[in-house]
Amino acid sequence: MINELLWFGLLIGSFFMVILAYKLFGRLGLYIWIAMAVILANIQVMKTISFFGLVTAMGNIIYSSIFLVTDILNEKYNKKEARKGVWIGFFVLIVTTIIMQVTLNFIPHESDLLSPHIQAIFSFLPRIALASLAAYFISQMHDVWIFAKLKKKMKGKKLWLRNNLSTILSQLIDNIIFTLIAFVGIFSWNIMLQIFITSYIMKVIVAACDTPFIYWAKKIKKSVFK
Repeated sequence: MINELLWFGLLIGSFFMVILAYKLFGRLGLYIWIAMAVILANIQVMKTISFFGLVTAMGNIIYSSIFLVTDILNEKYNKKEARKGVWIGFFVLIVTTIIMQVTLNFIPHESDLLSPHIQAIFSFLPRIALASLAAYFISQMHDVWIFAKLKKKMKGKKLWLRNNLSTILSQLIDNIIFTLIAFVGIFSWNIMLQIFITSYIMKVIVAACDTPFIYWAKKIKKSVFK
């Protein structure tokens, strides 16, 4: 039961930290969160866990929080600012992948005890990064587009519906693309199916739980350091 308790704790904690970043630094805080979340999610996803008896990869919460952030940018500012956030995450992931691949080619000193562990983590990163880049860019751009579309159609009302509908549909697109690129040939189809189903269920839960936080963010008028 420890995994489940930690998962829900991380869920609520992550959303509180998104709000804190926005309260402290305004839009800049949200852009920083996207950059951080893209990197952390792509490291976390390499760890698989058991969640209510099913196998899933980690990273769902921190990655899903990006959808909350782009929805906040879309709601409080405009579609252009939300797309800017997507591009920031895209750039950060590419740069991180390139730098870490160069880093792995340095010959470690004989006293270096951590190099094998870094190698084990980041040698897998290019495939994860490719899967993440494709899934991230397509799903996030879809989320920004459909959220703005719904906002216009609903005349700025029913924020809870716009937030959940745009995120749940975009997360489905993300899950399909990422699972196929990242895990084919690494896990069996049975494990992949479990990861896909469990991950999507978790992402739907995350989408539902972030609703109060987007309302909270909407009420924030001025950041502390702005």
